[in-house]
Amino acid sequence: MALGEIPSTESEDPEESKVGQRAHWLIARLRCRDPGQDASLSHPLAGIKSSIDVLVDFEGPDDLYRPVNWPFRKKVMTTVVYGLITMGSAWASSAYSPAIPQVVHEFHVGEEAGTLGISLFLFGIGLGSLLWAPISEVYGRKIAVLTPYFLSAIFSFASAVAKDVQTVMITRIFSGFFGAAPITNVGGAMSDIWFAQQRGAAIVVYAVTLVAGTVLAPIVGGAAVDSYLGWRWTEYITGILMSLSLTLGLIFLDESYPPVLLVYKARRLRLESGNWALHARHEEWDVSLKDLSRKYLIRPFQLMATPICFFVALYASFVYGILYLSLASFPIEFQELRGWNAVIGALPFLALFVGILFGAAANLLNQRFYVKRFRANNNRPVPEARLPPMMAGSVFFAAGMFIQGWTSKKDVFWFGSICGAFSTGLGFFTIFQAALNYLIDTFQQYAASAVAVNTFLRSIFAGSFPLFTNAMFHNLGIPWASSLLGFISVALIPIPYVLYIFGPRIRARGKWSKASVAP
Repeated sequence: MALGEIPSTESEDPEESKVGQRAHWLIARLRCRDPGQDASLSHPLAGIKSSIDVLVDFEGPDDLYRPVNWPFRKKVMTTVVYGLITMGSAWASSAYSPAIPQVVHEFHVGEEAGTLGISLFLFGIGLGSLLWAPISEVYGRKIAVLTPYFLSAIFSFASAVAKDVQTVMITRIFSGFFGAAPITNVGGAMSDIWFAQQRGAAIVVYAVTLVAGTVLAPIVGGAAVDSYLGWRWTEYITGILMSLSLTLGLIFLDESYPPVLLVYKARRLRLESGNWALHARHEEWDVSLKDLSRKYLIRPFQLMATPICFFVALYASFVYGILYLSLASFPIEFQELRGWNAVIGALPFLALFVGILFGAAANLLNQRFYVKRFRANNNRPVPEARLPPMMAGSVFFAAGMFIQGWTSKKDVFWFGSICGAFSTGLGFFTIFQAALNYLIDTFQQYAASAVAVNTFLRSIFAGSFPLFTNAMFHNLGIPWASSLLGFISVALIPIPYVLYIFGPRIRARGKWSKASVAP
């Protein structure tokens, strides 16, 4: 037998066969190692070109190991459970907002210091998004979502038992840092399990749950604060909900990242065949801090330097910031101005949420148009076909800001403000979700990094906006403060129209996006 040849698993002497297999495995390991690498860090398969007969891959488009070939029921279950987990992180970000007055009173701090509980959580999400995306592309989606999500739930409980405001702030930022994992990685998981022509509907579910958590949490939190429970139960309820969704994830979720699944497949085939040379391409990757930093920490900002990623992420971040600005502006209008209590004053968030549901319906209706364009493009994604809802929604969003602002007067019936909130919610969701889909379709294999930098930027916006909301709305007044934001919204309206017309040309010139252009 030639040196390095894999011995047969059949032998007259089983002990001799085992010794022979072990010896040849060690020889192969030593021969494959690059002597220039640090032996403690290098992978034995790194630096060599694999023979195709020992490289494990999917066995054609119908291989059941491919997540896109999972049963439809399993795909739906995976989407729903990931959506609930994402909702938990979003819930944690805003459930604290009704607690701010009691936190300010109990710990004798200023309004801005109390508001930091929201901002620090969102800044934590921004920082975490830069870490959890690369972790998911190295170790898989499931472990990169559930492990940090568990820690986020722990820090929510820690916030609930805090004895001073410093502890509240520290636990909030860590809860946000770990809670960023599902917000960052679930979009990638949806790309793993759904074909491009189906992905839009799946992303709708993900995006609705993300926004639902943000919008509905202040209502529940307001009820807790207005009762005998007090502000701490906003965090207890958050921790309980996150624990329940975490349990569902542990029970129902399977790994969906194809490179990691091929590692599992190669491991099974090695055990079944005794051929220890079988391996997946992902196992040849010699992970190093330098490589991770270059590809997964620097790359998101390289994507941000491209016109598409910059303007799409900027628009999505602005409207996302307005969503969190509402956490502070709605109490000013409906509680301070109109005199409603904490529970009734939080109900206008339902108008925002109903608008979001209409926006989701608009995106689902656009799926027919997208599928036609997809098929006409030889079954390749067409990012611009994601934009029509965003184009219409940009007008609704700006209009909603003006309507809500100029009907926010004590002597004007409240229904006008509710209509403005509805229009803002409709526009917000069409912009937010179309931007997410557009980035995924444009950057494809770099989608996780594109989503990560989008999450980072929108978290910075969302964390910053509540800090100046009180000063702006009290100094300018609700009508002019809303109008200022409305004028900025009008200035951003051309973005989806320009991309719809010139997007293919811009994508073709980009290093990271040219793969999305049909040859």
